[in-house]
Amino acid sequence: MASLKKLLSDSVVYGLSSIVGRFLNYLLVPVYTYHISAASGGYGVVTNVYAYTALLLVILTFGMETTFFYYANREGMDRRRVFSTVLTAVGTVAAVFVAAVMVFIGPVSRSMGYADHPEYLQVMAVVVALDAFQSILFARLRLEGKAWKFFALKTSFIVMSVLLTLLVFLVAPRWTHLPWMGWYREADQVGYIFYINLACTALVTFGFLKELRDFQLSTFNFQLLKQMLQYAWPLLLFGIVGIFNQVADKILLPWLLPGEEGLRQLGIYGACVKIAMLMALITQAFRYAYEPFVFGGQRDKQSKETQAQATKYFIIFTLMAFLTVMCYIDVFQYFVGADYREALPAVPIVMMAEILMGIYFNLSFWYKLNGQTWWGAVMSAVGCTVLVAVNIVFVPRIGYMACAWGGLAGYGVCVLMSYLIGQKKNPVPYPVGTIGGYFALALALFAVTRLVRPEALWLRLALNTLLLLVYLAAVLYNERALLRPLARKLLHKS
Repeated sequence: MASLKKLLSDSVVYGLSSIVGRFLNYLLVPVYTYHISAASGGYGVVTNVYAYTALLLVILTFGMETTFFYYANREGMDRRRVFSTVLTAVGTVAAVFVAAVMVFIGPVSRSMGYADHPEYLQVMAVVVALDAFQSILFARLRLEGKAWKFFALKTSFIVMSVLLTLLVFLVAPRWTHLPWMGWYREADQVGYIFYINLACTALVTFGFLKELRDFQLSTFNFQLLKQMLQYAWPLLLFGIVGIFNQVADKILLPWLLPGEEGLRQLGIYGACVKIAMLMALITQAFRYAYEPFVFGGQRDKQSKETQAQATKYFIIFTLMAFLTVMCYIDVFQYFVGADYREALPAVPIVMMAEILMGIYFNLSFWYKLNGQTWWGAVMSAVGCTVLVAVNIVFVPRIGYMACAWGGLAGYGVCVLMSYLIGQKKNPVPYPVGTIGGYFALALALFAVTRLVRPEALWLRLALNTLLLLVYLAAVLYNERALLRPLARKLLHKS
């Protein structure tokens, strides 16, 4: 119980940074989609470039976040030496990457379809390199339990991004008559999004001055790095195929539907699935606290039971989030401009895919704790193959909806494989029956929201609220064994 309380308290702080950050980031979606028309394909460019950036971030960190936790928690290991070795390795690779992009920007931009705007790729190359370097610094904060500093830095990035975006998209267009606003060009709005990211990412780096002062190149250990790379290379493969599962649709769609139509559909799809990113928010917050928690407690005999219970509650809360968005989709739709809303039917599919991705993460610790990380690469590769196949076959036929279904199919395969193999290699007593019951209830309630839709909006929202309360009541009743002691403590304190 104490371990679960620690996990919960850390998840709340990490979740605050994600929730506040993502919520403020959500506020940027209407800013973009109400000012950049879907027909222009501008938001499609943003979606496409950020998809490549996410893939590159995994490559540039090459599994060193998890490797850092693994080695820093080993008995007799000097944590400062581990930190310096990992930071040096990631920083060196990031610097080489930026140099390569700058040298070969011509052919790179032409091959990606951005010959007219190579600066987009140059700016984002620097951003992803800084993100890779900072990922190790953020990992150190998580290892040391400095959740509030983590929160402050993550939130400061978002706040700066929001303020600069509001300046560029809302304020600057009204001040163009002023002499000192001569830099603003409405046609450059897409580029401004990338430049804002660069400025905010660079400024966050200064928040790590204390951690950087502790860095000593003299403690870098090449032999230790060789050991780390042996542990990390399967994680790299796992990470590549894992992130490709998330961004493959946004990378492939312009290739499968070339020209303006591909970017238009990608922009519409990319904007609407932002609504579904509530799942990614919860998964990320849980992961930040869960990964160091599991590695730190891997010698605890109760760790398997704790993993099983934590996974169940993760699923309970993500299904609750799924139902909340679906019950109030008539409200959430206004997060995107009117000409982007045609992709709303993809939202529930993408949200369910995000839930499966979170479950897959929860199931993945059996091979990480056993040092058999190559299993992750194999399973993710199979899931990625399924996703890509669905996209290649169906995108030319049904457009962006194939992207949503491809993600669901790919993660479904990963979850099934990880559970079946994991239960043989390192069994964990997951309450499969209870979890299946929650899924069945949530999907049944979702079906009712789709089938029973009164014409009056207020009546529709009232009915959906009632359905949401049905799910909540079922959870409270089934989990009363855990909730009853907590309620007693609260009553006793009051």
